[in-house]
Amino acid sequence: MKILLVADIHGNYPALKAIADHFADVSFDLIINSGDTVVYGPFPNETIDWLRKTGARSILGNTDRLVVGLLQGRSFVKPSNPDKRIMYGWTAAELSATNRDWLAGLPEKTSIRCSELTGTAGRNDHLGVFHGSPADPDEFLFATTPDRRFAQLAATVPYPLITIGHSHSPFHKFIDGVHFVNSGSTGRMFDGNPAAACATIEMEAGTIRVKLHRIAYPVETVVAELRRLRLPQIYQQMYRQGRKLN
Repeated sequence: MKILLVADIHGNYPALKAIADHFADVSFDLIINSGDTVVYGPFPNETIDWLRKTGARSILGNTDRLVVGLLQGRSFVKPSNPDKRIMYGWTAAELSATNRDWLAGLPEKTSIRCSELTGTAGRNDHLGVFHGSPADPDEFLFATTPDRRFAQLAATVPYPLITIGHSHSPFHKFIDGVHFVNSGSTGRMFDGNPAAACATIEMEAGTIRVKLHRIAYPVETVVAELRRLRLPQIYQQMYRQGRKLN
């Protein structure tokens, strides 16, 4: 079984398309999106259209959750940064009716049965899909997070494989019989390299192989659209630099 894992796309369709084009000759059995599909990038509808078309299994991230709240008439206290608030409001207003319904219908977490995981270290035959961590959708897990924290999380779940996002930090850890995979941010990396991040997972008879990828995409396409829409200029700098500046 072959899986393409994306996360934290943040409305950056050119980055997502670059990944799709890179793997055009690969037949994936499953595409997983670990949340934060929208906000900050100027292509929210194109991003969701692609996920819907490909049948990707998606969950809500924290930015998605706030947008859904706005669409349901709720206000929010955070983020307080005015540039961020503009991006949230613009995204909520920009979404098509179909894509609003799709976003509102996403779960905060899910599990997916994969027969290839049967008998893996005594755990069940499902993989778990989370945004932050199995304990908290807003918890940040990094490559540098102490192994003892991953061990604590491994003790709370029955899954041999867990996919996460949120921290924009790509890593693969195998701790206490559990594979933790964060693909990094597809649309908004913070490490100084703007290239899109994703991961591929291959499973066969209980064996799990993970590969992390960075794929260049036309950053200036995103910058030009941000400029055309007159959205806060700081995001042009962030996408060019691959860094979080606010």
